[in-house]
Amino acid sequence: MEILTFSEEQLGAYLGQFLWPLFRVMGFLMVAPVIGSQLVPTRIRLVIALAISVLIVPVLPDMPQVQALSIQAILLIGQQLLIGLSLGFFLQMVFHTLVLAGQMIAMQMGLGFASMVDPSNGVNVAVVSSFYLMFITMLFISLDGHLTMIEILVQSFYSLPISLEFNFASTSLLSITNSISWIFSSAMIIALPALTALLITNVAFGIMTRAAPQLNIFALGFPVSLLLGVFLMWLSLPTVAESAINLFDQAFVRMEQLTNKQ
Repeated sequence: MEILTFSEEQLGAYLGQFLWPLFRVMGFLMVAPVIGSQLVPTRIRLVIALAISVLIVPVLPDMPQVQALSIQAILLIGQQLLIGLSLGFFLQMVFHTLVLAGQMIAMQMGLGFASMVDPSNGVNVAVVSSFYLMFITMLFISLDGHLTMIEILVQSFYSLPISLEFNFASTSLLSITNSISWIFSSAMIIALPALTALLITNVAFGIMTRAAPQLNIFALGFPVSLLLGVFLMWLSLPTVAESAINLFDQAFVRMEQLTNKQ
């Protein structure tokens, strides 16, 4: 009876065929919205990463031949983790855009002090930001955004195949940096209608206080600003949903540009 043996090159090829894609998928799921939140246990995320890797490995291009325990293998692991983290970063920025917009509105309507723990990130955010975060999460799932982001992740193995060369384009790295300004500008555009209405209300209360100093601006202005802010949030939900869909489209486009080597 012959014993089945493998050489070091064969063992590295078999393991690399599965491990290199797994590290990119794991890096993506670490920061991707919904799946990468703290609400999803680490074991569940690991099972999802293993399942995705097993399903996509048969259709992926050929993997580089790298020894299992070598400096090249460590560098390749770091490269795949970086690519996965960068892809998930753009989608996570869309969710933080709505959180920032909610923070702006909360400060203007007098709810800046009212904060609660965000269960997905484990940090304190304004109540308005938590509302927008839950709203955009439900919108993202209802639009099959979680399936689209996995599809783009699989396509990245063709546009940016696994290689020993760090083939990130300079425009891709610049796109990651420009995402910071994209967050602030998008959040300001979403929150601008409510901020404008609340600012006009505060200016009107200021004029009333100057005209009639006997009025208690704190007792009168805070309830009115709070009710007006809640009304504006309800009134602007269709616009926020449309803006969120546009942000999703932009994030998916940025993800595809990130893996474009041209």
